[in-house]
Amino acid sequence: MDALMLHLMRNELAAEYRSALTLAVMVAFLLLVGAYNLDVDSQGDQPGGTPGILPDPYYCMVGGRRSNGALIDYWYYTGDTKWNDAAMQGLLHQVGPNNDYMPPNQTMTEGNDDQGFWGMAVMSAAEYNFPDPLPGEPQWLALAQAVFNTQAARWDEQYCGGGLRWQIFSWNNGYDYKNSISQGCFFNIVARLARYTGN
Repeated sequence: MDALMLHLMRNELAAEYRSALTLAVMVAFLLLVGAYNLDVDSQGDQPGGTPGILPDPYYCMVGGRRSNGALIDYWYYTGDTKWNDAAMQGLLHQVGPNNDYMPPNQTMTEGNDDQGFWGMAVMSAAEYNFPDPLPGEPQWLALAQAVFNTQAARWDEQYCGGGLRWQIFSWNNGYDYKNSISQGCFFNIVARLARYTGN
């Protein structure tokens, strides 16, 4: 009987702890949300900037998957086409001269993870059947394949059993190591391309 009582008391304490923890997390969330001032009249656009790239302090990757890719997700799940032109303009403006998301304006900061986020955005565009670019412009699937091809060529067997370095260019901080997000982006694109193309 004592063992049963002890077991019940432990379960009750654990439940109380979980409830207190849940409450603490909810209060912290509400404090953070309450601290954010949402301007519902803001158009969210800053004309005159570089299409596809968010202003400082944001990095290249934020424009890729987190911004333009999010607009594609928004269109897909809501059917609202309001932001399609902005997403298309951003995705096409940053393709670079080789249509592989290595634009000259990012050589001082672009890493494999950054390029990978752009590749995932256009992979979503292909999978969701996002409106195609005009004829003569690079198409979504071809852009995702170009990201894969450039990254596969940079696969480095030295250290860690292989992988992509964090940075693409040797003059950038972080070129000397491999990071998880670069590998994750690459494998995400690889798996999705294999599924989409059957190759």
